[in-house]
Amino acid sequence: MKEILNVKNITKNFKLTKKQQASKNINKPYFAAVDNVSFKSYEGEVFGLLGPNGAGKTTTMRMIATLINASEGDADVKGFSIIKQPLEVRRNIGFLTNELKLDEFFTPNFHFDFFAELRGIPKNVANRRKEELFDRFGLGQYADVKIGKLSQGNKQKASLAISIVHDPAIVIFDEPTNGLDVVTAKVVTDFLVQLKQSGKSVILSTHIFGLLENLCDRVGIIINGKMVACDTVKVLAGEKNLEDMFFDIYRKTTKEAL
Repeated sequence: MKEILNVKNITKNFKLTKKQQASKNINKPYFAAVDNVSFKSYEGEVFGLLGPNGAGKTTTMRMIATLINASEGDADVKGFSIIKQPLEVRRNIGFLTNELKLDEFFTPNFHFDFFAELRGIPKNVANRRKEELFDRFGLGQYADVKIGKLSQGNKQKASLAISIVHDPAIVIFDEPTNGLDVVTAKVVTDFLVQLKQSGKSVILSTHIFGLLENLCDRVGIIINGKMVACDTVKVLAGEKNLEDMFFDIYRKTTKEAL
């Protein structure tokens, strides 16, 4: 498989006040939310990021997507540096998070056209892309309904369609099925498989072990900002399931008894 993403020792430090240092029992004036993380992803692969809340998964993905700057390190997206060539990186990445909030007073149609124009996509290309995605997610009948009047599932599907309006080579999903009903979640996971089959690289963060086991070719485990394990699910889990393996690693890393 062809390498499409190479994350090289990226670190993100956040400054701390004296009060924050005391509350976290940290002597340094900063907190390393992500600490020297490296991994690669390839075309036609789903790469999973697994870790507890606050482990650094979302911060890692935001750095790759150039939404926040890395304090140290770099990542190449199709050969473009997130540090030196952020605009080229953004042209090749789609990023969907639960924090993506569409304006409730506008419709999926309006949002799609707006972001397509913002990305400089020709109108005829954007229209074909919209027809394809709206049909894929069953959004056609809701195309001119205001976002605020859509169900949570349809809001998520609209957000997904809009986040990949530019047909990116790498698609990053942060908890893509969180809060969705089983039918909508199935639509989303089926689409992840379709993206993989079409040669895209999918980076997936989720707490759902079954989703990781069923979809991911490889999984990276992040705990306390560090990548503590990275391999195929089969190699990582061995004779165990992914959930048992994760908690074994978590106990050893944090020295906590669960």
